[in-house]
Order: sequence, then structure tokens, then C-alpha cells
Amino acid sequence: MTEFLNVDGGTIAYEVTGTGPLVVLAHGMGDSRQAYRFLAPALVDAGYRVAAMDLRGHGESSVGWPSYTRTALAGDLIALVRHLGGPAVLVGHSIAGGAVTIAAAQAPELVTALVELGPFTRKQDIKLGDFRSATYRRGSMHLMAMALLGSSRQWIKYLIAAYPGVKPADFDARLDQITAMLREPGRMKALQKMGMIAPTDAGAQLPNVTRPTLIVQGSLDPDWVSPQAEGEAIVAALPAGLGHLVMIDGAGHYPHVQFPEQSLGAILPFLAGVRA
Repeated sequence: MTEFLNVDGGTIAYEVTGTGPLVVLAHGMGDSRQAYRFLAPALVDAGYRVAAMDLRGHGESSVGWPSYTRTALAGDLIALVRHLGGPAVLVGHSIAGGAVTIAAAQAPELVTALVELGPFTRKQDIKLGDFRSATYRRGSMHLMAMALLGSSRQWIKYLIAAYPGVKPADFDARLDQITAMLREPGRMKALQKMGMIAPTDAGAQLPNVTRPTLIVQGSLDPDWVSPQAEGEAIVAALPAGLGHLVMIDGAGHYPHVQFPEQSLGAILPFLAGVRA
């Protein structure tokens, strides 16, 4: 059942299932809480109370927000955790990986741990030579075209590139759902704005995180020439001993959707350690 939380600037949609320690799931841009359709039930079965939210401008959350930065998203996360009586483990994918980083740095009393999936948490140092990688070049071009043109067709092309090889059985149906969402007034504009925002605010907060952090990267993620190097750089920017990187072989930018069992194989032991 969808619930709604009014925060400064709009309304955040979310749903809560299960009982136990709180885990809040935040999806990436151009998606909705359905991105966690495979992870959320498994987390509930493992004994967690799971809250899956729609980012501002996405899913059933409202549009027309004054800001779509990671810092703004972090504010929504903090408000939701407070509303649900945290503390919570924060799970963030892509842009939300940066948002959960900021939330943990700003409100450590509300956060027990972080899980970041293919996170955009650092400013990207893009070099001309990076475009020699066909995979990186393809993904980047579709992202830039989406952001500049407001094209849902380009976004869908990016998603196809972001799921190399194995795709979930409902992949085509999910693309149709995302296309329909982006046709709703204000949704594409929200995606465009998010796509143009650099993660400098999140990178600045990495040294201020005080909670255990798991980074999960797909080995074939087209958003980086070397996904492993990006994951290692995030771990290095965190305080010593806090970060741990797990690579999911063959996964793209959505390891939790492409390979949910392998992703859970990393996430559940990490959460069990935090819980203990």
C-alpha cells in the first residue's frame, strides 16, 4: 500500500512491508521503487522492515521540486527515516548512492549502515581517452542525449546498454512502465535535471561518513571505464576500515535487478554483521 510523506517542496511516496530493523531503499534516476521488486521481498523474509521510496519527481512522488540534487534527496531520506522511527540501513542505487552518503554524514544518529549499488558518489574525472571504450561511449552518449533532448527513447536505449547480457524476465514490461511514467507531466524534466547534476556534494561528504558501507558494483557497468576502480576509489575516500567493495561479475549498472541472488549474497551477510 502506498503511503505519502509531506516534506518541504512536495510529497514522497513509499511503502513499508515486514517487521524488524528498518531498511530504506532508494532507487536511481528514471526509475521507481519497483527497481527493488526482487530485493525487497527477500529482505522482508530475512527479518527486516523494508521501506521502498520513490525519489522526488519519480513513481508516485510529486513533481515540480525546486531542487533534485543529492543533498535534496538526502533530506527526503532523513525525513522518511525520522517519520518511520529509525535508525535505518540506507540502500541507494546510482544517484541515490550519493544521497545516502550525504544522509549518513548529516544525520549519523539515524543511520546504522549504508549499501550503495553502482553509486554516483564522486565527481567524475572524465578523460578523452575514456571514449575509446565502446561500452562507456555508448552509455554516455545515450545519457547525454536524454539530458539535452529530454528523450525517453534515449533513456530506454541507455537502460538496454546498462543491462548487458542477462536481463530479468520482465525487462520489456518494465521498460514499458518506465516509458509510461516519463510521459507523465514533469517526470522527464525531473530526470533531465538529475542527469545534469554532478555528485560533488556527495564526494565532499565521503570522509564524514561514520557508518559501515558496502559498495556493490557490476563488472560490466557502462557508466565507468573501470567499475572496479570507481568502487575502490569510493572505499578509499571513506574513513579507513569503513568501506567494503563487492563486484558482481557480468552485471551492468543494475546488479540488484540483473543478479538479485548474487547481490543479496553480498548484502545479507553485511547486514547480519551490522545487526550483530
